[in-house]
Amino acid sequence: MECSDARMLLVVLMIVVAGSRQASCNVVQFIFGDSLSDVGNNMYLTRSLARPSLPWYGIDFGNGLPNGRFSNGRTVADIIGDKIGLPRPLAFLDPSLNEDIILESGVNYASGGGGILNETGGLFLQRFSLYKQIELFRGTQELIRNKIGAEATDKFFQQSFYIVALGSNDFINNYLLPVYRDSWKYSDDGFNEYLMMTLEQQLKLLHGLGARRLIVFGLGPMGCIPLQRVLTSSGDCQEKTNNLAINFNKAAEKLLQDLSGNLPNTSFRFGDAYDMVNDVISNPDKYGFDNSDSPCCTIGRIRPSLTCIPVSRLCKDRSKYVFWDEYHPSDRANELIADEIIRKLGLSQLNTTNSFSQSTAPSPAPFS
Repeated sequence: MECSDARMLLVVLMIVVAGSRQASCNVVQFIFGDSLSDVGNNMYLTRSLARPSLPWYGIDFGNGLPNGRFSNGRTVADIIGDKIGLPRPLAFLDPSLNEDIILESGVNYASGGGGILNETGGLFLQRFSLYKQIELFRGTQELIRNKIGAEATDKFFQQSFYIVALGSNDFINNYLLPVYRDSWKYSDDGFNEYLMMTLEQQLKLLHGLGARRLIVFGLGPMGCIPLQRVLTSSGDCQEKTNNLAINFNKAAEKLLQDLSGNLPNTSFRFGDAYDMVNDVISNPDKYGFDNSDSPCCTIGRIRPSLTCIPVSRLCKDRSKYVFWDEYHPSDRANELIADEIIRKLGLSQLNTTNSFSQSTAPSPAPFS
């Protein structure tokens, strides 16, 4: 072979390899959400009052140190991604995030305290609302466009997988608190309509930015989280709050069906695990839990605290508790929720390889 021919062949191979790296066939995910999906953004919001910064957060995940998740282990989005072959995206504010990592893994914009509405979660001082998260996503697209060009960027974002998981803060840290104007401005139905109108515009924005495969997570029985129970004299679930969640889910499911029917080349689906979670809470023994009404991480009878605090104590066996703290499910409960969403939606493997597939679940050891 002539030297010139060999050099030409080498150049062609380099172009092919570079192109394959630039336009990877692997699907990545972009996650929009609140503390149930946050993997570290609030850790970098230094004035936020919603930060999982104590050592007990992440105790059953990785090296056992805080990793930005409001749980002892993984989020529902973590687990779904692991099980269908998606890489875990870094938090948007993670200083190591760059264009190459975005192309390999996507981005997580979720922020503890965030809501569908801009006004939600103001008591936490700093948080990303869904509109802000979409704004950050738009900026991410500009970064990728500058790196790989417009055509490849459009293809990359259209083949990606999207999760939107917000709404509980809009009720618990907005509508149900009298310090917010929305609590006295709207009726229950009126507030739900306000949320749906806002969510519809946000999902249309995401569609305009390339989102084609998207799942919106439904709300669980919010009235049964420890924070809501402790506000009642009986310690029972708050039916009003649960009914708000049920009505939100019904409206959101219809909204997703309508958008999928009207927006071109779109699969927007609703991930509902309400009934299953309600059954877990009502019949914990059936699922191997000992406790479904109080948090594993607690300060005892002097409650509630927003998150674990320095004087909090841990339960003896975290795998036996449905709730990790006053707001958030434990890793084991999150896995049940993820499995239910995967089952209901019939989600299948999207990528052939996934670095987390062999060691996704922590093995909580009894705390002593």
